[in-house]
Amino acid sequence: MPIENKDPQLSAKIACIWPHLNERQRRIYAATEAVHLGYGGISRIGKICGLSRVTITKGITDLHLEAFTDDRVRRIGGGRHSLVQKDPSLPELLESMVEPVSRGDPQSPLRWTCKSTRSIAKEIGKRVFSISHSKVGQLLGELNYSLQGNRKTKEGADHPDRDAQFRYINSAVAKAIKDGVPVISVDTKKKELVGEYENKGRQWRKSKAPRLVNGHDFADPSVPRAYPYGIYDLKQNSGFVNVGIDHDTGAFAVSSIRGWWRFEGKKIYPRTKVIFITADGGGSNGYRLRVWKVGLQNLANETGLSITVCHFPPGTSKWNKVEHRLFSFISSNWRGEPLSDYETIVKLIANTTTSKGLKVSCRLDRRKYPKGKRISDEEMKFINLTPSTFHGEWNYTINPNVK
Repeated sequence: MPIENKDPQLSAKIACIWPHLNERQRRIYAATEAVHLGYGGISRIGKICGLSRVTITKGITDLHLEAFTDDRVRRIGGGRHSLVQKDPSLPELLESMVEPVSRGDPQSPLRWTCKSTRSIAKEIGKRVFSISHSKVGQLLGELNYSLQGNRKTKEGADHPDRDAQFRYINSAVAKAIKDGVPVISVDTKKKELVGEYENKGRQWRKSKAPRLVNGHDFADPSVPRAYPYGIYDLKQNSGFVNVGIDHDTGAFAVSSIRGWWRFEGKKIYPRTKVIFITADGGGSNGYRLRVWKVGLQNLANETGLSITVCHFPPGTSKWNKVEHRLFSFISSNWRGEPLSDYETIVKLIANTTTSKGLKVSCRLDRRKYPKGKRISDEEMKFINLTPSTFHGEWNYTINPNVK
């Protein structure tokens, strides 16, 4: 600590010895000089040394106590005690505020408020003693807490045969690939607003020259949407995306698969008699959807192919390979780029590649697919569907109708 030069002679003497003293020795030395000076000595020495009156007064008290017999700077128990030592229940109190329900305190005042370090510190101050928000953050770190966001993994209750269905699909897919049967994973990507709207992510641009887009995304129904339906070929590591402009219906899903077969599938697999499809359990290709099954029957009749379908059990759509082998790379490729028109969307999708050799083709589908189409029981009777012995509602084959 710098020595104040208000008494040149005394200041010079103290400045010579001060750097060589530890905390206790400085306190004792300053107290000795203060006592020697007499009245006003504490204030005078405090200004020269930069010590508080309290510290020098403690030093004077130490002069009348028994000297330390070891190298300790403070007496046993000296110094400021930690807050946890002051109140050992503080960690438990802190956890009850951060996680009130799991800690058995659903009536905590912080149960329905933002649990910032400042709000926690304020609440502890009301209950126990004053504490700074930075100390709250330090204690939370020691308790293995950290700031975390949400992770999207929960998709509803697990079906009892969830794992068994996964094993069934894996086994069936492996056999189909071994037999040379095309295996495709299908699904609809999240619909996208078409126009100058924000697209999450960042891209390299000149400094302070961001792409300007609309200030809000609350688009009215008249704003066009894009519905990318993806078909991922597991064996070829290739994707085909049909971008619809109307509605995501069962008819649109089957039309997208029909487009893949016409433009790619029949060229790659000219001798196949079967198409193997893995799909989600819901959406436009859901296992309960009659329009989906009627559409597949029409496709089977047109092509002469048998179509085997395996649906993932409810709540497991993220496991569908089209999600993380095709859609994730499309999203990465167009991040930060406003989807200003359909041509932009098609080009961005078609230019998606990966280091593992993924290739994607894309086409724009301007046809109409009205919602609300109903399939009668009579129409369902013409579906040549053979259910599997294991969960026939999820696993089935639709064969061409005999003419």
